[in-house]
Amino acid sequence: QVTLVESGGGLVQPGGSLRLSCAASGSILSINVMGWYRQAPGKERELVANIVSGGSIEYADSVKGRFTISRDNSKNTVVLPMNSLKPEDTAVFYCYAVALSTNSRTLRVWGQGTVVTVSS
Repeated sequence: QVTLVESGGGLVQPGGSLRLSCAASGSILSINVMGWYRQAPGKERELVANIVSGGSIEYADSVKGRFTISRDNSKNTVVLPMNSLKPEDTAVFYCYAVALSTNSRTLRVWGQGTVVTVSS
């Protein structure tokens, strides 16, 4: 199957930076979409940023200009440098991918989540 492994979460003060990384592994033929969602306490999970095959990128309005998503397709990895972090960015961040497995099945895969806390 396909698994996603996340890293980079932690505690940071407002205005600080973190860099999230996610690596997909397993029986992958290709990845069509890879990106990040987040879920703050008491709120629904929301899109942060994603990048699709062909290079199209989508950001939540709240992170535009502060977060930058990119992929290393050869490694099936996505990174999300986050700058100028705000307390309202505090959430569990989840990596997400839409992958085509080697047995030609389309899989929607979530990582376990990494906690980002922005607090002074």
